[in-house]
Amino acid sequence: MIRLSPLNQRRWRNFRKNKRAYWSLIIFSILFGLSLFAELIANDRPLLVSYRGELHTPFLKFYPETAFGGDFRSEAVYGDIEVQCLIKSGGLEACFDDPDGIIAQAETGVVDGAEIEEGWILWPLIPYSYNTIVDKPGTAPAPPDSQNWLGTDNTSRDVLARVIYGFRLSILFTLIVTVVSSIIGIIAGAIQGYFGGRTDLIFQRILEIWSATPQLYVIIIMFAILGRSFWLLVFIMIFFGWPALVGVVRAEFLRARNFEYVRAARALGVSNWTIMFRHMLPNAMVATVTILPFIVTGTIGLLASLDFLGFGLPSSSPSLGEMTLQAKQNLQAPWLAFTAFFTFAFMLSLLVFIFEGIRDAFDPRKTFQ
Repeated sequence: MIRLSPLNQRRWRNFRKNKRAYWSLIIFSILFGLSLFAELIANDRPLLVSYRGELHTPFLKFYPETAFGGDFRSEAVYGDIEVQCLIKSGGLEACFDDPDGIIAQAETGVVDGAEIEEGWILWPLIPYSYNTIVDKPGTAPAPPDSQNWLGTDNTSRDVLARVIYGFRLSILFTLIVTVVSSIIGIIAGAIQGYFGGRTDLIFQRILEIWSATPQLYVIIIMFAILGRSFWLLVFIMIFFGWPALVGVVRAEFLRARNFEYVRAARALGVSNWTIMFRHMLPNAMVATVTILPFIVTGTIGLLASLDFLGFGLPSSSPSLGEMTLQAKQNLQAPWLAFTAFFTFAFMLSLLVFIFEGIRDAFDPRKTFQ
């Protein structure tokens, strides 16, 4: 069990007393936790298949159609009526002639007078993945109905499934970029502020050049050379994102470098790194945490903007920004715009409330009744 220090216990109590932040954390944790298991919620592969008394897990393992009595060695398309008939009837060849009739007989346990061991299929709550093409009559995008709760997009993919996978992708992308860039920025700002002088001067000139580099042009050039990928975009965002915290951390360390406790630690022979990150950094965390909400929401917004412009994640990825682009291109399908808007608004509101509570919890001047 993790034991918190008295200071952190006080911070946690202050955070819990901020009801808006506390409940936002609970709601966000539940939503993000569910999205981590998106394959169990929205998938075009069944969770479990019972075939001739044996259990199979298609969402985890590749099974060819021949494993269920079919003719092809490619992966079974579980949404096809013939494959479902093969599974439920135990692999009868008659499924290719009259699948509906065989399935109806299989439910009774008797097919053409012969007893069979009926198979079954356990589907996820949403039987579509983010890239599944929904086979339904009419033109795409299709409005919401009992089959697709939030409708389909312009390529007939289920919108709800794409929201679930897109939410997970956006949050994971933002967490990776924010954590890594914040660590680099805090270290750089601490070195500048603590040592000052020539070190600070050199770092400041580097930051000026770094900040003047056109980020969008670099992204376009790198994608043209190496192709669009998740990790390449993460690297570029970290490459340009780490200076965001440098100024704040630098200012706090410049202010605290001549405090009495710092001078006393130096006189006792404590190493510079210990002074910086054990004694000075906690005092700089209030200002640092104040900037984090802007970094997090800015990263989510920048990812959505890049996807909207076509310079973000690969086109095959579930993207909330790409859904926004579809809403712009399909004004006759308002469910796309409403889904994108409310997803972004709800997600960003929760994150802002959470970080607002964290900021106030770290501020010793803030108290909650």
